[in-house]
Amino acid sequence: MSEDCPCLPTRPPGAVAGSAATVLLGDETVDDPMVDLPGSAFWMGSEDADARAEDGEGPVREVTIDPFAIDIYAVTNASFARFVDATGYRTEAERYGWSYVFQGLIAKNKRKRLERDRSVKPVPWWFAIKGATWRKPEGPGSTIKDRSDHPVVQVSWNDANAYARWAGKRLPTEAEWEFAARGGLERQRFPWGNELRVGKDHRMNIWQGRFPDVNTRDDGFYTTAPVDTFDPNGFGLFNMAGNVWEWCADWYSPDWHRSHAGGVNPRGPAAGERKSLRGGSYLCHASYCNRYRVAARFSNTPDSSTGHAGFRCARSATP
Repeated sequence: MSEDCPCLPTRPPGAVAGSAATVLLGDETVDDPMVDLPGSAFWMGSEDADARAEDGEGPVREVTIDPFAIDIYAVTNASFARFVDATGYRTEAERYGWSYVFQGLIAKNKRKRLERDRSVKPVPWWFAIKGATWRKPEGPGSTIKDRSDHPVVQVSWNDANAYARWAGKRLPTEAEWEFAARGGLERQRFPWGNELRVGKDHRMNIWQGRFPDVNTRDDGFYTTAPVDTFDPNGFGLFNMAGNVWEWCADWYSPDWHRSHAGGVNPRGPAAGERKSLRGGSYLCHASYCNRYRVAARFSNTPDSSTGHAGFRCARSATP
């Protein structure tokens, strides 16, 4: 994780989780809507002046993707609840007993008690909160009762992968995710073009104001937004920028693709320590993190979970 521009806190090595539930595979009752995308060549990556070299967005290279389908929306709390109800699955946050919560979502009096020993360096606006889970994203006392149509958060890569397998799907590769996010546009910064806003209209849920203390909520949200908020991109996909980070299938490397550029259905390295995330989140702000651009990328360990990372699923086309 970059010291000068961290986005996601990482669960420390040596943390111990309880045993996981057995997950049934290939459930046919999942009705999360998907869109079929054609196989196509496209220009992946960027050489944007404000991209961070350590993230490995470049070089811009032509890649080809086979036809596939991808969820129109990020997986919601309601869909994840169906998965848990059907399988008895316990997320890693539940098994570890804690997860990461943004400071602005913690009561100030409680935050003061936690600040000395529970904040996370070098991301001091995150706190490791006992009892924070997908059902209680901000910890004890919080609820998803009125957030059934919001993206599920506090899920690790392992949790997302378990859901995808149960649903008879998989997580998208980085190349698939970026192709989908671009919505048919070539070499643009965002799913809708090069401008952050279209006229006066916001097109994504990111931090407005002075991070991390002042959010004006000019886009309408302080934390997650419903998954169908804002206009979809050219492929009909919602919130491919902002709202929540989305886990991808690939192991992350900042330079793997420099020696494996282009090609058909590119993947990351065969093994690694961190999994790729795409899309940015409601906490992204240009002053420290503009990773809400379609080519931007970041990573975290497969067992880490936070209040601003979720996922959507993909499925290979039937021959």
